[in-house]
Amino acid sequence: MRELTLEGLSRRYGAVQALDDVSLRFCSGEVHALMGENGAGKSTLIKLMAGIETPDTGTMALDGTPLTLASAAEAHTAGLRFIHQELHTVPALSVAENMHLNHAYPRRLGLVNWRALNRAAGAALGRLGLAQIDPASPMSRLGPGDQMLVRIAATLIDDGTARAKAPPWLYVMDEPTAALTGVEAEALFAVIGELRAGGAGVIYVSHRMAEVMRLSDRVSVLRDGRRISSRSMAETDERRIIEDMTGRDLSALFPPRVKAPDPAAREPGAPMLAVHDLAAGPLRGITFEVQRGEILGIAGLAGSGRGALLRALIGALPRHAGTVTLDGTPLPPGDPAHAWARGLGYVPRERRSEGLMMLRAIAENVTLPHLARLSAGGVFLNRRAELRMVEARGAEVRLKSAGPAQPVAQLSGGNQQKVLFARALAGFPRVLLLDEPTRGVDIGAKFDIYRLIRRLADDGLSVILTSSDLPEVLGLADRIAVLQEGRLAHLMDNDTMTEAYLLERCYDRMETPSRAGGTC
Repeated sequence: MRELTLEGLSRRYGAVQALDDVSLRFCSGEVHALMGENGAGKSTLIKLMAGIETPDTGTMALDGTPLTLASAAEAHTAGLRFIHQELHTVPALSVAENMHLNHAYPRRLGLVNWRALNRAAGAALGRLGLAQIDPASPMSRLGPGDQMLVRIAATLIDDGTARAKAPPWLYVMDEPTAALTGVEAEALFAVIGELRAGGAGVIYVSHRMAEVMRLSDRVSVLRDGRRISSRSMAETDERRIIEDMTGRDLSALFPPRVKAPDPAAREPGAPMLAVHDLAAGPLRGITFEVQRGEILGIAGLAGSGRGALLRALIGALPRHAGTVTLDGTPLPPGDPAHAWARGLGYVPRERRSEGLMMLRAIAENVTLPHLARLSAGGVFLNRRAELRMVEARGAEVRLKSAGPAQPVAQLSGGNQQKVLFARALAGFPRVLLLDEPTRGVDIGAKFDIYRLIRRLADDGLSVILTSSDLPEVLGLADRIAVLQEGRLAHLMDNDTMTEAYLLERCYDRMETPSRAGGTC
């Protein structure tokens, strides 16, 4: 058994103590989860192990022998491999070429031996049960999940060099499923099982508790740069892990309703949002209503149209047919600015590529859709009004920052998400559209976001949320709509529904909404 031992590692950046006297042990043949909120020190620890940063104090040892990692090459020689959620591939090159980017290309008579290159890539893929991936196919043809698996298989290529003779034995996977579908994540889990069965160790960094509980043999928790705990999975449970991460009891992760939606609002003619026979992009014949103060969850498999539905409602996806009515007034198609002004708020799925200006200030990001309200004559921005808006909405969403002028790129993932919520709430919406509202945020930020959503609904705001996390849908929604291939297959009251039952509804044949147990 191989073993990497970290003793008393500390790292400071200016006035910030990012890592403080952390000692851990990672072994081959086991999956070791590394957990903590954003800013807990996980990324700093990984940088030290990768040779990108050096510790201020502390030591490392490999199998009892002192180890100094002053570069990424030295970490590679020690058998450490790092798989990040950002893919960093070359789409125009083949799978085999991408797999050899960190390896010498096999040559014959001074030229690239393409047959040997493809053969080596195919052998590495086969070792992980990925023989279905063609090494000669362009990388651009693969989905994100398969590209992730190709990157892992690339670490198994034997190019005959001295460096390759030290086989990889410890994989560090940082949020590997953040951009994957459920099917792609299952394929990754199978590969992790193959690695463990082959004697390799995996350090698994994730905010997704269900994955950690399913995959891990051991879990270690960091908080505020310090190691809080390190236990086998037999010695802990989800509640204890969350308490270690946050320092508070989050056993009731999903808050109860303080008051249910007004029963009178169920009467015909009283919906806050009414959608009739909507067709847009992959969507066909979508009809439903959302009541005042109601949370409607949207579930469905990847490609079912969850995100497309919200984009169509906000006007970002062209509407081919149907109507959308907000509080009795029809919304024109294809006009997001009008939808925002009329009372729709929107939090997109991809905060970096779809939602935020990463290098701009928090204030600019929050006020972007609301500049007309903050301007005199539509020309001169009222800076005092802007500041009041940003401070009020920042306090409402519990945003942690250095102030409104701080660039969004400097915030943690959870606080970046809260900036999007602040923007959506700054317009005092009547309906809030949330696409994967807690994607890529830590458990503490989830706690805050769930309570915010519930409080908003209790105050009368209508919410439509989509999520690939079924417990999240079940924990928040009053009713659940299931989409299949762009059509509404089920519309159900969420009173005693289980995750297994909801998953069955996502997979089974389509039924009319009336047979599914709920009515619009």
